[in-house]
Amino acid sequence: MSKELIRNRESNIPLSLHDSRIINIEYQERLLRLKLDKIFQYTEEREIIYTGEIDFTEIDIDDCNILIFDKTVYEGDFSGKAISLTEYAKQYSNAEFEILSEGYNGYCTIYSGWIWQEGKEPVSAIINIYNIGKIIYRIDS
Repeated sequence: MSKELIRNRESNIPLSLHDSRIINIEYQERLLRLKLDKIFQYTEEREIIYTGEIDFTEIDIDDCNILIFDKTVYEGDFSGKAISLTEYAKQYSNAEFEILSEGYNGYCTIYSGWIWQEGKEPVSAIINIYNIGKIIYRIDS
């Protein structure tokens, strides 16, 4: 059984994705779905950990991208690449994106964190998601 929470643009919901990992990305007909290994809820008494997914409705996938850096820590110049989110989902299908920070600004959601791939050092990355619809958290209870 799952429970749905919808983030609106005027208030916050008591869930955090810090330390969560995006383990799968799907896109279909203006719906972007992120499957997560953990979604955290913080109450005054305790921390509750769920599994679940997030749906972004009414998105234009062409306005979503990811900036991938060559490493995690920089001293001086840095380099990397920018690719579409659909290209990332294809090229990095076996990777996990660990969310270190999350930002919800108007119609833009930004996740910054690390990309983990088996046998490789993690690299820093920033996901930009533009959506004018709802952000729906589906948590497994």
